[in-house]
Amino acid sequence: MSKIDLISNAWCDLVFEGRNQNYGAYRLRKGTSKRNVLSIVIVLIAAVVIFSAIAIKNVIEANQRVAVTTAVELSKIEAPKKKAKVEKTPVKIEQPKQVERVKSSIKFTAPVIKKDEDVKPEEEMKNQDDLQKTKTTIGAFNVVGNDDIGGEVLKAKEEIAQPEPPKEEESKVFDVVEEQPSFPGGQGALMQWLSDNIKYPVIAAENGIQGRVIVQFVVSKTGSISNVNVVRGVDPSLDKEAVRVVKAMPNWTPGKQNGTTVNVRYTLPVTFKLQ
Repeated sequence: MSKIDLISNAWCDLVFEGRNQNYGAYRLRKGTSKRNVLSIVIVLIAAVVIFSAIAIKNVIEANQRVAVTTAVELSKIEAPKKKAKVEKTPVKIEQPKQVERVKSSIKFTAPVIKKDEDVKPEEEMKNQDDLQKTKTTIGAFNVVGNDDIGGEVLKAKEEIAQPEPPKEEESKVFDVVEEQPSFPGGQGALMQWLSDNIKYPVIAAENGIQGRVIVQFVVSKTGSISNVNVVRGVDPSLDKEAVRVVKAMPNWTPGKQNGTTVNVRYTLPVTFKLQ
């Protein structure tokens, strides 16, 4: 049996010998070898291209790693070594203490009439003979000096009396006391005073704003008004007017606790109502 070359088209002629070669199958079979060869060539080319791309990529990455490693090594070599900072601890030089030069002195004893048994030996008055014999001076108290020539006689230091700080009770503000502070003339006079002195804000009147502003203040032990603030407001214009009218009030009758006038915190509602 003779060998058949599958790449050549001779086998196709043998298969379709004596048959209708105008049929489409013959033309398809006739071009099979050409298509096979073309497919093999395309696959080989694609494989070569893929492998080449992979190889080129590996070479580029290897070169990059070498470049980065080299740069790091060069940076390590070129980086200057930091010198260790040596912190110098300042040496404290203690200044020599100046010793006060003091003369020796004997306490001067003022003449006081006492019984002999009540007089201590150191409090006995020195007679003139004793004073002439001693080389010490007369001072406010007995002192053993260290420089009788150039020293000074110690003197008693007088302390200036400082004013006593105010007692806590004097500045304390009470919330509840036995006798509450009151407006001159009573509650009715207070309401009348507020009614006569409140100036209804124009902007609040035009917008129909009304309500009750709760104001809190302190009536001092002298009856003066201080620390005025709004506890519950209605409108900024009404709140401001309420604070103003409370600050303008005359002095109150102060509150009392245990029969003594004290500072008392007072809460007052100021009502704004349109007619």
